[in-house]
This record gives sequence, C-alpha cells and structure tokens, in this order.
Amino acid sequence: MTRSRLLAALALTSVLAAGTALTGTALAADPREALLAGYVAEAGAPASAARGEAFFKATHTGGKPDTASCTACHTADPRSAGRTRAGKPIEPMAVSVNPARFTDPAKVEKWFRRNCNSVLGRECTAAEKADVVAWLAGQ
Repeated sequence: MTRSRLLAALALTSVLAAGTALTGTALAADPREALLAGYVAEAGAPASAARGEAFFKATHTGGKPDTASCTACHTADPRSAGRTRAGKPIEPMAVSVNPARFTDPAKVEKWFRRNCNSVLGRECTAAEKADVVAWLAGQ
C-alpha cells in the first residue's frame, strides 16, 4: 500500500472517530477494516483468507534461507507466540488472541516491509497483504 493510501485510511479512521465523539453515533470505522480496505482497493481485487493462509504457511524462495516462510518466526498456529531468529518473543498474529494486531497502519507497513523482504526477497504486493490480513483477522 502506498504511504498516501495508508495516511488516507488513517485520516478517515480519525475523522470517523471524531464524528462519533461529537455526535455519539457509531460512525467509527474499525482501523483494521480501513487498512484491509486500502489494500483491497490498491490490489483491485477482494481479499481471500484461504490465499492468505496458504501464503503465510508456504515455503518461499528469494528471501533469506533461514526465513523461507512466515512460520519460521510466527509458527504455523497464528494463535501461538513466535520467536525472532534472535530469540525475542513475537506476540501471536491472530486477532482473536491479540486484538491490537493490524490496527496501526504505520506499524503494519513497517513489519510487512521487513518480513516480506526477509521471506520473499521483495516487498509484498497489496493483494498478498490483503489476503494475509484477512486470514489473520479471522483467526
């Protein structure tokens, strides 16, 4: 997702949240839904949780040999905590266990950029990001 689209999604979320505070109505968009909508808009296709799961669990080439899959650090069960290659803990990826996941667009982009480059040797596409977020949001 481009920086401008991320900022637009974040701005929309802020405006809607402010509207809720002022009017008392339920206008606020969920930040995760706004992030996902931005990825879907950029990809030009709907997200697929099934594709997201397959992508997350697949072994990829092009990246670092010791991180050929998302599961190398995050484990195959997104409800479980993972570990970095340096041994630092990683909070679970599943939204059901970690409700704060995918709510901060800048943080999401930072980690997609780092991890996709490590696993794939390139940045993830908007479609790949949408699929992974859609899958993990349902876990």
